[in-house]
Amino acid sequence: MIPKRLAPYVIALLVSGGMSFMVSGLATARATGLVAGFVGTWLTSWLFAWAIAFPALVVLRPIISSWVMRRVREDP
Repeated sequence: MIPKRLAPYVIALLVSGGMSFMVSGLATARATGLVAGFVGTWLTSWLFAWAIAFPALVVLRPIISSWVMRRVREDP
């Protein structure tokens, strides 16, 4: 089991990994087409994107969440 205090980081790791995997795959396919060596190029791009996406999510999520929650109104 994952300790509760680590849950936000595990969520950020998995979400950033999944999103960067999908986005880098689409961006790589659009840039290069489905050429020989596509998978290797995609995985290289993905690892680079993930290395940026994970810390960005860890830093930005609490800031954005706080900003949004200050602007949310209670439903009547």
